[in-house]
Amino acid sequence: MITALRRDTAVPVDSPRPEIAIRLHRIEKSFGDHRVLCGIDLDIEVGQFVAIVGESGSGKSTLLRLLAGLDRPSAGRIELRREMAARQGNIRLMFQEPRLLPWAHVLQNVQVGLGEIRDAKERRRFATEALARVGLADRANDWPSILSGGQKQRVALARALVSRPWLLALDEPLGALDALTRIGMQELIEQVWRAEGFTAVLVTHDVAEAVMLADRILVLEEGRIVDDVPVDMPRPRRIDTAAAARIETRILDRLLRRSPNSGQSGEHRRGPR
Repeated sequence: MITALRRDTAVPVDSPRPEIAIRLHRIEKSFGDHRVLCGIDLDIEVGQFVAIVGESGSGKSTLLRLLAGLDRPSAGRIELRREMAARQGNIRLMFQEPRLLPWAHVLQNVQVGLGEIRDAKERRRFATEALARVGLADRANDWPSILSGGQKQRVALARALVSRPWLLALDEPLGALDALTRIGMQELIEQVWRAEGFTAVLVTHDVAEAVMLADRILVLEEGRIVDDVPVDMPRPRRIDTAAAARIETRILDRLLRRSPNSGQSGEHRRGPR
């Protein structure tokens, strides 16, 4: 069930609470007899960048789909901030594959993200502005087939951003890119997020990428959040710092079942498939 968040009334003047964009209360998700998410409680603040990491089968993508409204929980409650509940459809999802229409020019692919806006001039203007934000204004009339992998993902990002979403859900969108292109896309996503202020939730297998982009990192294990790691580092970030290394080590120790002092991997028990 998706409802509007109730506003808390007693808030001390000297300790303002952060505005909550999404609240998950005791969320469960099952597919037949297979239980994928097990009693998730989670608050995500307005404008926050959250990363979700965990081994394959831990429930990362399932949780993302619930947050994006693409699926419904088997049990529990999802609440959206009232203003956001009113425009619930303005949530966009980026996938690992760009999923561009091969028979449509770049500009037309971006216009797909505008949904019901029918005025042709408005659609073209919004799409052109979105392409400019990702540095591809000069490729508007190109076919997707002549673009590089990184350029295709930038088109996909423009398509996601063109409707000015309040929530951008990212399901490993950089996983297929080469290392240098991936770094460039990470910087672009951060720049656009900082400029536009939307709430972002990223699923990734790359712990360093999570540290690079996120305000907090959720570690999922067998359908449960087993760690919630704040990333209190100035932006723009460098991941070759002691602070970044400490956060990355904490997360890897959890994922690989290592004792913080041993440096050795324990048994890596697999989660649900």
